[in-house]
Amino acid sequence: MRTYILKRLLALIPTLLFASLIVFGSLRMIPGSVIDLMLAQNDIASSQDRASIEAAMGLDQPLLLQYVQWVSSAVRGDLGQSLWQGTPVTEQLLARLPISFELGLLALLVALSSAIPIGVYSALRQDSMGDYISRSFSLVMLAIPGFWLGTLVMVFPSVWWRWAPELDYVPFFEEPLRNLGHMLVPAILLGLGLSAVTMRMTRTMMLEVMRQDYIRTARAKGVGQVPLIWRHALRNGLIPVVTLIGLQAPILIGGAVIMEQIFVIPGMGLLLLEAVSRRDYPVISGVFLVVGASVLIINLLVDLSYGWLDPKVRHQ
Repeated sequence: MRTYILKRLLALIPTLLFASLIVFGSLRMIPGSVIDLMLAQNDIASSQDRASIEAAMGLDQPLLLQYVQWVSSAVRGDLGQSLWQGTPVTEQLLARLPISFELGLLALLVALSSAIPIGVYSALRQDSMGDYISRSFSLVMLAIPGFWLGTLVMVFPSVWWRWAPELDYVPFFEEPLRNLGHMLVPAILLGLGLSAVTMRMTRTMMLEVMRQDYIRTARAKGVGQVPLIWRHALRNGLIPVVTLIGLQAPILIGGAVIMEQIFVIPGMGLLLLEAVSRRDYPVISGVFLVVGASVLIINLLVDLSYGWLDPKVRHQ
């Protein structure tokens, strides 16, 4: 197990390097550079001023040299400074990352607490009215964009009932109840979108597992319905579901960008939108690096969970 984990952690290094190279190069291809934005904001058009700003920011150097310098600093934990604010990117990421992590964790809890029980019930009551309702609900949630639901929640309750979600973010450790009140609505909307696919996968796998010979043998031996489902059927059917959850990690992070913008949550998503609009290259690169590393670590944890779900799986 230790050898397997070490190999996977070492494999993260070339993956992150390749991903960072793509991000670093593609950012410079976006129309309109940060220098143009700064000159337009300060109403300056002199070529000498442009050259001095580029030299001060190190943007006059070849792109490959800029990337090598950025990687060498990132290895030491220095992701550079914001081109607009002059503050270290690492400090901004450390301030925003727990907020996005909280939103993602709450959304995942909402998704799993609704998708797995409903998927199991739908499989055990196949072709019943509850099965039809749950499948219809999952199809509706697959078809409806999350940003559209978020906009509806922001607009219509305020018009009809004079109520709107909390928009003043407060850290969790300062006022936990107020913080959860702010996070709950976007987490539910994100979680419902994720639960649709998970619900259908759970139902499909439970239907397949319940037809296996060992399930019929366990029933013949007198195993009760509840232990039969939770100890035997569900545990074996969860492996594809866990794989799906790992694949949904990028979707969760991408969806959080939109939800953070709608509900004014100062997380990584809002930081990324602000940085892209200002062409703040160090901040954008830092956000993508952290997000990429998070996705890779989540997939590693998913792979390690296979051994717990199925004792026959051995990591070498």
